[in-house]
Order: sequence, then structure tokens, then C-alpha cells
Amino acid sequence: MAAPSRKKALRFFSQFGAFILTRFGFWNCFSMLMLFAERADVKRKPDIEVPYLYIDMGVSVLCASFMSFGVKRRWFALGAAIELAFSTYVSYVGGRVHYGDWLKVRMYSRALAIIGGFLVLASGAGEVYRQKPRTRSLQSTGQVFLGIYLICVVYSLQHSQEDRQAFLNHIPGGEITIQLLVLVFGVLALSFLSGCYVRLSAQILATLLPLVVLFIDGNLGYWHHTRRVEFWNQMKLIGQNVGIFGAVLILATDG
Repeated sequence: MAAPSRKKALRFFSQFGAFILTRFGFWNCFSMLMLFAERADVKRKPDIEVPYLYIDMGVSVLCASFMSFGVKRRWFALGAAIELAFSTYVSYVGGRVHYGDWLKVRMYSRALAIIGGFLVLASGAGEVYRQKPRTRSLQSTGQVFLGIYLICVVYSLQHSQEDRQAFLNHIPGGEITIQLLVLVFGVLALSFLSGCYVRLSAQILATLLPLVVLFIDGNLGYWHHTRRVEFWNQMKLIGQNVGIFGAVLILATDG
């Protein structure tokens, strides 16, 4: 009886992870619209020029819609990865809005991790009834992107005073705990990059990420008022970490 129950639990978490990730595009577009409305009040520019911005959002919503309904999910997950990679590149090279270096690391590393999550989804991971064999090369590439994201987390904990303080405000043990987290995230990054013990590493990361979202990202007073991160930019970052959690759940149960 234990084995069928375990299979059901793994299937549920895998489907839950896919549910989160396939609907990420909706939240991403909504938070961007709210962010640019927030900027309009103070006459600041969006990251991408307006005509291209709406095209980008349209493609994102289209991919999210088809993925949510399970129509050609692999193809539209790949399309969502390409769309997000293109929009992230355009916003980065455009330089229409100035961000601090520490905030750039937070923003672009999470976007890279979401791209990796879409590649994992495009590989066929997380499908309940897999009619085609999964594409291991896509999954491995997605895992590498998640590993790079974790390297950026390690970098931020070592070199970003803003990120370090956010953790120090909510964890006991001070500097010792920070260094322990650096070690844990570093080992997880090596696991994703090398492809060894990916499922176990994803299970550990799936346990840590909700705590990070709740206590670190969710501290809106710190990020918005103290560090001057725009409110809807921070909400967008929270949504990205939730999307990463969805991708990690897929790998934790079907990696």
C-alpha cells in the first residue's frame, strides 16, 4: 500500500509544480503591467519600448494559455523559454532603466532560472502520461540554468550587503548561518550543473525555497522602503521564485 501512495504523492507534487510553472506567464505579465503603471506615475520608462512590450506580453500569455490547457505543452514551453530569454536580453542591453548591480543579479538570475524551468518542462518532465520519451538534452540544459541561478544566490550572499542583510534579519546564527547557506546552495548548484543527484538536490531546494519566498522575498517593508525596490518589481521577483519552486518540484518528483 505504501508504494501506490508514494506514487500518488509524487504525481500530485509533479502536477502541482507544472501547474505553477505553466501559469507563471500570467503573473509575470500582470506584475509587469502594474510595474509600468507604477512607473508612469513618476514618469519612468519601462524596460522595453512600448510597441515591443505588448508583443512580448502577447506571446507570453499565448504560451501560458496553451501550456495551461496542455495543448502541445512541450512546444509552447520551449516558446516561452525563447520569449523570456529574448525579452530579458532586450531589457538588459536596452539600459532604459538603471538598476543597482545587486538588483540586476537578483532579476536576471531568476529570469535565467525560469528559462531553465521552461526547458525542463519542454523536455517532457512532469507529464503524467508521457507518450514520447523525454528530451534529456533539454532537461540537462534547464538544470544548468538552475545551477547558474544558485551560483548567483551564493554570489549575492557573499558580496551583496542588501541580500546578506535580508537574511540576517530573519535567520538565527548570524554570519555562521549565512556561510552554512552559502555551502548548501553551492553544493546544490554543483549538483544541478553536473547532473548528479539532481532529484535529491531538487527535493532539498524545494524545501528551502518556500522559506526564502515567505521570509526573505516577502519582507516587502525591507525591500520596498529600505532598499527602494519598486513594489511591483519586488512582486515580480516573488513570482519568479514561485515559478522556480514549480520547476524544482518537477525535478524533485520526476527528475
